[in-house]
Amino acid sequence: MTGEKISMQNGNLTVPDQPIIPFIEGDGTGPDIWRASQRVFDAGVEKAYKGKRKIVWKEVLAGENAFNQTGEWLPQATVDAFREYLVGIKGPLTTPVGGGIRSLNVALRQILDLYVCLRPVKYVDGVPSPVKKPGDVDMVIFRENTEDIYAGIEWQNGSPEVKKVIDFIQNEMGVKKIRFPESSGIGIKPVSKEGTERLVKGAIEYALREGRKSLTLVHKGNIMKFTEGAFKNWGYEIATRDYRDKVVTQRESWIIDNKDRNPDITVEENARKVEPGYDLMTKDQQKVLREEVETVLNLMNTHGSGKWKEKLLIKDSIADITLQQVLTRANEFEVIATMNLNGDYLSDALAAQVGGIGIAPGANINYITGHAIFEATHGTAPKYAGLDKVNPGSVILSGAMMFKYMGWNEVHDLIWKGIEKSVSQKQVTYDFHRLMEGATLLKCSEFGDVIIKNMD
Repeated sequence: MTGEKISMQNGNLTVPDQPIIPFIEGDGTGPDIWRASQRVFDAGVEKAYKGKRKIVWKEVLAGENAFNQTGEWLPQATVDAFREYLVGIKGPLTTPVGGGIRSLNVALRQILDLYVCLRPVKYVDGVPSPVKKPGDVDMVIFRENTEDIYAGIEWQNGSPEVKKVIDFIQNEMGVKKIRFPESSGIGIKPVSKEGTERLVKGAIEYALREGRKSLTLVHKGNIMKFTEGAFKNWGYEIATRDYRDKVVTQRESWIIDNKDRNPDITVEENARKVEPGYDLMTKDQQKVLREEVETVLNLMNTHGSGKWKEKLLIKDSIADITLQQVLTRANEFEVIATMNLNGDYLSDALAAQVGGIGIAPGANINYITGHAIFEATHGTAPKYAGLDKVNPGSVILSGAMMFKYMGWNEVHDLIWKGIEKSVSQKQVTYDFHRLMEGATLLKCSEFGDVIIKNMD
């Protein structure tokens, strides 16, 4: 095989002109989707670089195809290929039934420590949407991939193991809050400082690199104070510790803006503006708040006189209200960093606002090692397998993300141009055709052809 390996050198991805990219075409509709997608990728590279660059594709096996050929759902050779070549792409995979690996997607993430699930959600003009202003949606979700309930630490109700866990919790730890211990299953939700910091670091650096204006830490810390609440606190800590000159927290912005507007404002007056309930606080609480104001005012040289408005704004939002506000005020969110379960809900809800999960791209990335797998975010849809019918947009846009990750921005832009122009011409697959008046119905392969044509 010709081609060279992508490598990580001094913390930066080094991509040769002919990189070897492992791919899994996927189960069910995967082969149809992959054929259309690969042609789009190759055409984009050719149009961008006129033969100076090309992708050397290397097929690897997982899912039904792997099981039928090797007797394994996820062969070690496939894991080794993704580990060796760093960057890869995959179609949808079947989850094995009857025990063993719960999810091939989760297995790949855990084995390669792909701690970021990256889900950009952006509206393509003309795509049918159930909301009034889908164009307000242009967000990127950094979803932690390795902790939270997706760590898979749980015990089935009635099992000997769960009885041991419940006995320990009740008798050793003094927990009295398990309402029905005899019939309860138990799960553990780990959230670590290290896991939080590397996720938030990746989100901050992405936001700064892409010129985004805000990053929102989404959590349920008002209830789960030592897991989700800690996630929020650690997120703020790494932002203000490692990126002090480039960021401002929302509370800091209020304090600094108060001082900008009224240079003579006292610390106590400023504290009262930040917390309207200041006079109802205890003396100790007031003292803590005044100390916070005094600390923030030390930033006036670097952040005052309106300079804070040019910084990346770090804020936080409770998960349930976030799910409401991404509907009612979507333009207030740009980059979101959150834990696994919150991110799962948010990314799928947002995908529905911009046309459905069928065109939602995704990636799983380790920014430290450089490993990344870009993937379809939808299922295998086996009833449509081999019909050349389904929308290949999820894999195609995931590929666009892959090219951007590799630094081949020209290909990324051409793919997006092709998608946007095709949709604006109402040349679409069945999922959009049934919702668009006057649209032309295309097969999966034909949609790929139109995208390639519209790159010009």
